[in-house]
Amino acid sequence: MEKMCIFDLDGTLINSLPAISHFANIALNSVGLGPIDTDTYRYYVGDGMDTLLHRCLAHYNADTEENFSQMRAVYKSGYDNDVLYDTRAYDGIPELLDELKKIGVKICVLSNKPDNAAVCAVDKLFGKNRFDLVIGQVDGQRKKPAPDGVFSICDRMGISPGRTVFVGDTNVDILTGKNAGAFTVGVLWGYRDEKELRENGADKIISYPSELIDIITGI
Repeated sequence: MEKMCIFDLDGTLINSLPAISHFANIALNSVGLGPIDTDTYRYYVGDGMDTLLHRCLAHYNADTEENFSQMRAVYKSGYDNDVLYDTRAYDGIPELLDELKKIGVKICVLSNKPDNAAVCAVDKLFGKNRFDLVIGQVDGQRKKPAPDGVFSICDRMGISPGRTVFVGDTNVDILTGKNAGAFTVGVLWGYRDEKELRENGADKIISYPSELIDIITGI
């Protein structure tokens, strides 16, 4: 029976934190607010663009409808026009993907990043068709940690959640996998720490991408 890995994108496959910080700070400036340090964004990302921007505004107690609307327009325009700004794949990820494909494991991406930005980033950093399926945040589908995206991928790939490993760097990712009935793997090279991953019930925690191979061959 086939197996599948579903990966989170930001903080798992790619380091986009400098880009997120850059464009969010430009958006903050557009409403007269100062920048937030990049490290703080580790705890603001993971739940989608709108939640990120609300957290930025709440940082200054300025989360009004007017500020949010202005920030959203500026952030989305900037990011959409330069989706790979200061963004790179983590070391060892391309080799991991090649090995998974070699042993017959399907590889997919499920991200809370807007769908067009997620697909564009994956295609440009890893090459078109390297992944079997890439899904970002789309209208009508609840974002992670709801299991909707996992179920959609499983249905389209014809592989059950029980034969699926969900890989991510935050509590949102671990809860997504748990909610779908998948095996969950937390990664330590991303934006959050081991404590968060353990507290949210990660089945395994890894420090290097290559460690995933033994895990998926063992389930």
